[in-house]
Amino acid sequence: MERHRIRDLRGTLLALTAAAGLLLTGCGAGDGDNSSADNSSYPTGRPAPAPGYTDGGSTGGTGEQKNGDDSESRGVAPAPDYLSTFALDVDTASYGYARRTLADGHLPDPTTVRPEEFVNSFRQDYDRPDGNGFSVSVDGARTDREDWSLVRVGLATRPAADRGERPPAALTFVIDISGSMAEPGRLDLAKESLGVMTDRLRDDDSVAIVTFSDEAERVLPMTRLGDNRDEIHDAIDSLEPTDSTNLGAGVETGYETAEDGLREGATNRVVLVSDALANTGDTDADTILERIGSERREHGITLFGVGVGSDYGDALMERLADKGDGHTAYVSSSEDGREVFCEDLPRNIDLTARDAKAQIAFDPATVSEFRLIGYDNRQVADEDFRDDSVDGGEVGPGHTVTALYAVRTKPGTEGHLATASVRWLDPSTRAPHEESGRLESGSLKDSVWSASPRFQVTATAAYFADALRLGDDRWSALPGSAHLGELAERADGLASRTEDKDVRGLADAIHRASKLTGRD
Repeated sequence: MERHRIRDLRGTLLALTAAAGLLLTGCGAGDGDNSSADNSSYPTGRPAPAPGYTDGGSTGGTGEQKNGDDSESRGVAPAPDYLSTFALDVDTASYGYARRTLADGHLPDPTTVRPEEFVNSFRQDYDRPDGNGFSVSVDGARTDREDWSLVRVGLATRPAADRGERPPAALTFVIDISGSMAEPGRLDLAKESLGVMTDRLRDDDSVAIVTFSDEAERVLPMTRLGDNRDEIHDAIDSLEPTDSTNLGAGVETGYETAEDGLREGATNRVVLVSDALANTGDTDADTILERIGSERREHGITLFGVGVGSDYGDALMERLADKGDGHTAYVSSSEDGREVFCEDLPRNIDLTARDAKAQIAFDPATVSEFRLIGYDNRQVADEDFRDDSVDGGEVGPGHTVTALYAVRTKPGTEGHLATASVRWLDPSTRAPHEESGRLESGSLKDSVWSASPRFQVTATAAYFADALRLGDDRWSALPGSAHLGELAERADGLASRTEDKDVRGLADAIHRASKLTGRD
């Protein structure tokens, strides 16, 4: 693995090397098969052009082939596009919901499977920067498919600070109390988690509570914790499920409440806890999204979406969080609730980067084609990488962001393969900064399964997501994919080697999927 850092570039990198949170730090200590291995459908594209090639321009950073017969070119970037650009995202809800669905004895709908959220659900081993912003790590390993490798781009922020060092939090919780929330593991779980979190927030933090069913109600105005914890606990304990789901009213009232309680110098967040099954009032996602977008721009209020329930409006929640400069998580157990509310959320009160975007430049002399695995809804036009008015992602301390690529190298090639860059704005001054990292062909490991354990976990999570998307004909199989039974065995071994309970959970989920598909 090779790393190369470039600080505060502000546009001084050469064009070719332009390659390529969120909530509170308050809750406690925490820091931070495919059914077939046949990849015959994996397409072959033309080589990317040399630098300076202009005929046809960029495809807008989608990483998808745009020429001719789409059935033959699905999912791979051809010439002249050798750039891949996307907004950073630390969502994990897709993986959490898939685990819940498998535990209930069903395979998840392929449309709810987002590979990047599987990959980003696991701890990584990247170096951390000393200050705000990111470190950049790039490594890779060859698959058993000739000339195909998996390339991992890893971005990491500094470790989370102690609770006392972060800014205060002003948190508006928007709680779904519709009838569907009466199901065990929904409102009861949300109340339990919120109660634990309330005990662990700092005295100078503030909390407001809004509920919604057929209409929205402000249960608790913005209230400092201080001596008011009993009042906040009473408000949480009073929540009971009622009627239908007017999500639009809940979001609107929640943002109004956050506006009224806006605190200068604090991190202002709306936390939406819901199954996101809107059925009353304004159910049009675009209208709801418009409200979130305007509040984000005007007041800097960001959104964190916490999904619950066996029936869950995954797509709507993801869109809400993306529009609200936030991210999503999914909770299905008390353990999940404590992790989300008392470990994940606490890391994110102190933003380390705003409007963060990544761009990876593949070398046309050595790379013939590539595919970004996931990030389908986070793509950014290549030319907008350094346009700081274009929205990116907000990331807090203690986070890692991983992007995995399937890359086909030219036969016998040696030398430079890719340069990965990340650009972000300082959260206080909004000054732009960049970091970059390079990958050479000589750094590729001989096999995915001889790479570092954390690289193998990344590959296993991606292959698992790929297997669950089987049947969605927008995507061809990843190179080197394995059937679920083999993948489960790999995950078992990794769980033992890493002694990581999250990796053990991954192995259990793959075993369940394997049994459900009859491919154990």
